[in-house]
This record gives sequence, C-alpha cells and structure tokens, in this order.
Amino acid sequence: MRRGTIIFLVVNLIIIGFLVNACSTLISLLFDSKDAARDAILRSDIPALGEDFVGNSTELIPKILHQTYINSSIPAKWKPGQQSCIDLHEDYEYKLWTDASSREFIAAEYPWFLATFDSYPFPIQRADAIRYFVLHFYGGVYLDLDDGCTRRLDPLLIYPAWLRRTIPTGISNDAMGSVPQHPFFTHVIESLASYNRNWGMPYISVMYSTGPLFLSVMWREYLWKKREPIDRLRILMPDEYSKQAWAFFKISKGNSWHGKDAQTIFWMGKHWLFLTVAGFAIAGVVGGCLWFAWSMWVMRGSRTSPGRKGMGFWRRISGGKERYELLDRTV
Repeated sequence: MRRGTIIFLVVNLIIIGFLVNACSTLISLLFDSKDAARDAILRSDIPALGEDFVGNSTELIPKILHQTYINSSIPAKWKPGQQSCIDLHEDYEYKLWTDASSREFIAAEYPWFLATFDSYPFPIQRADAIRYFVLHFYGGVYLDLDDGCTRRLDPLLIYPAWLRRTIPTGISNDAMGSVPQHPFFTHVIESLASYNRNWGMPYISVMYSTGPLFLSVMWREYLWKKREPIDRLRILMPDEYSKQAWAFFKISKGNSWHGKDAQTIFWMGKHWLFLTVAGFAIAGVVGGCLWFAWSMWVMRGSRTSPGRKGMGFWRRISGGKERYELLDRTV
C-alpha cells in the first residue's frame, strides 16, 4: 500500500475516532434499554389503583409538589391537571415557581449560577433549570403542568430519586422525584453552565443545554460512576407513567415553546431510515471526493515524468534510511 494511501486512511481514522469519542455519551443512549430495565420501578412495586399504599420501606422523598409557569395565572387548559394533583395531595406542600420567584431563589441559594441563569436566551431554559435546583435544594416531586394526576404519588416516595423513561431512548424532565442533595441532581446543576451553548437551532439548543437530551446525557454519565445503593436512580417506565389504568398521570401535551425547527426535528424522527441511508450515501460521496483530491495533490509527483520542467515530484534518495524529498526541477 502506498505511503500516501496510508496517511489518508490514518488521518480519516483519527477524525472518526475523535468524533466518536466526543459523541460517545450520545451514542450510548441508543443502547440504554438494559440500564433502564435494571433500574425500572416494577409493576409489582405499585399497589393497585384505589388501594392504600402500605409499604415496609420508609418514605424518603419529602411531600412537596413543584410546578413552574411564567406567573401565577395558569392557562385554563392546564388548570384541571394542576388541580387534580393538588386535590389528590392535600397533605403535600405545593410550590409554583414563577419567573420572578425562580430568579429570586437562584440569587439567594445558588448565586454562582445566576449569571448563567440570566444568560439563557429562551425562557424554557430557565424553566428547565429551576426544576433541577429546587429538587436539589428542597427535594420532592416535580411535574409539568400538563401532567394531570390520576392517583397519589406516595408509592414513588420510597426511592431516593426517580426519572421518567421516554421512547425510544433516554429520559424526560417533565416528571421527577428526589431527596434533597441527591448526587445525581448535584451532578446535573454543576454541569449546566458547561452545556450552555447555541447549537444553531432553538429546539436543539434547548434540548441539549437544559432539556431532556441534556438530562439523558447526565443520566448516562451518572450510571458510569460507581455509586452507593442509596444513590441509585430508579426509572418510571411508560406503562406506569401514563399508558395503563394503574398509571400515575394523565398527559395533555403542552409543547408551548416548540417552533418550526421542532417540527423539522419531529419530521426527521419520522423519516429516520431515509435520512440514515441518505447520510451514508452523502458520506460515501464526500469520502470519494476527498480521496480523489488527495490522490491528485499528494500522489501527483510520483506519476509525473522526471523530464518535465517546472514540475515538483517525489524522488527516492538513499542515505542509510529511505526517505522522500520534494524537489523542484528548474533545468
């Protein structure tokens, strides 16, 4: 194999290796089903609907229910869901975090994050971030306003922390529970600033800076580190979340912050097979063009006649070791 070919292949392998390493956590989300199943909250752990929860385990998560909105004027379409959660949990403390109270809380309890909090270009990023901080500080259960409650959440309070599984991969941030100062949420809030980047499209920027994709990456990173049993993260699976009669929530999709770019992402998700094939085809064409350009530029000298004036060419010379030297003929 020619030396130029080897150099071309090595350079490309280095680039591919760098990209794979940089995206390793994202790639691992494609293979997270075993981790989610291992930490799943089982159907057998949840009492039948209508039965009182009587467990041997101590309730760890405090009875606090957190929700967020711009202000205290909740839209009419979300009031039934909000009220259903309040009515079912009269013995829970209810905290509605508005834009104003969220900023005051960050300034008072986490002042080191205030500059990042204020720098977010989209309000939904602050709504995402505040939920991680209040769970870290107070503990309790966070629910989106479009997550109406169908039963009491007491069975979920026996776990140090839990997250909701999404399909086909990853976890979501619309329903979460935790004890105060849980190491997972410590990891989350300490990582927020480093993920505060603009990725060109609002939807991607939000998802990967504070939203579910960011939280899924945090989850994968957290699983890679050895933890004590008390620090274990449990996963609420789709059936127990909203799909079955015994599930905890009734969902009314909000997505009030989604724009046209989000519609594009959803379209891409529906046509992932076509886009994957097209991506490989484009990669093949680009790779072929790069190889052709490399051959024409680097290997041109070895094909050039030594008798032609003014042309650079590769000439082998001897001197203990064989090496190549680019000479310029001016004869």
